[in-house]
Amino acid sequence: MSDPMFRGVITALVTPFRDGGIDEAAYVALIERQIAAGVHGLVPVGTTGETSTLSHEEHRRAVELCVKTAAGRVPVIAGAGANATDEAIDLVRHAKTVGADAALVVTPYYNRPSQDGLYAHYEAINAAVQLPVVIYNVPGRTSVDISNETLARLSKLPNIAGVKDATGDVTRPSFQRLKCGEDWLLLTGDDPTALGYMAHGGHGCISVTSNVAPEQCAAFYNAVMAGDWKTGLYWQDRLVRLHRALFADASPSPTKFAMAHLGLCAEDARLPIVRCSEAARTEVLGAMRDAGVI
Repeated sequence: MSDPMFRGVITALVTPFRDGGIDEAAYVALIERQIAAGVHGLVPVGTTGETSTLSHEEHRRAVELCVKTAAGRVPVIAGAGANATDEAIDLVRHAKTVGADAALVVTPYYNRPSQDGLYAHYEAINAAVQLPVVIYNVPGRTSVDISNETLARLSKLPNIAGVKDATGDVTRPSFQRLKCGEDWLLLTGDDPTALGYMAHGGHGCISVTSNVAPEQCAAFYNAVMAGDWKTGLYWQDRLVRLHRALFADASPSPTKFAMAHLGLCAEDARLPIVRCSEAARTEVLGAMRDAGVI
């Protein structure tokens, strides 16, 4: 297998807010913390970054600031998805303009295109912008599941680099390796099943948990990428409760609670996401202790 374009743990960054806008100082500090902890890449303005409630101006600013702060030390895969193809193309163009290494483009949500529609969406992006595109498949949020067969068709296009699979189905990388070829990038978006995904040939994870526990997540991925499955299992057991706890309420509110507890940013999310419940807070704190974060 050829070397993947991206690998390891790639943090799906939260977007910190203060006084109704992006807290840029906290955002820069979060990025610096991630890099110092040894993560292998960053994703600004994905789902965890509350992209659905950011203005276009805020979206572009968050991508630009992440690229500028990372300064080539780790790759940046910019969130650039939309359910309108022209809008997605515009966001991918912006990502390229500011120097992102790739774009993460979610399958179009709400309008529920057919498999042919999904192919046409990504084909149009491929033709419009010369930037690697990672397809984000998260049917639990978008109500559409891009098939392995459609991914195989898309893998033949020069700018379609791979997939972020948030289905939790650890068999998919095996089938996609067979259908899409050795250069196809395989990233999971599901922290709890990442150990199995990696064992099936995955290259890494776009992670929520690494916002809270970057050192621990980096240790996990460094181990499994080196074939040290015993150490990987050790970290899996320490982190698995945290993986679950960060979704004990609407994401990213539990993650922002955890980060606020660590003094990293305010707990503020943007409506309709509200602060997480007391039950979720209790679960998050217990999971942080299990993981060695507190």
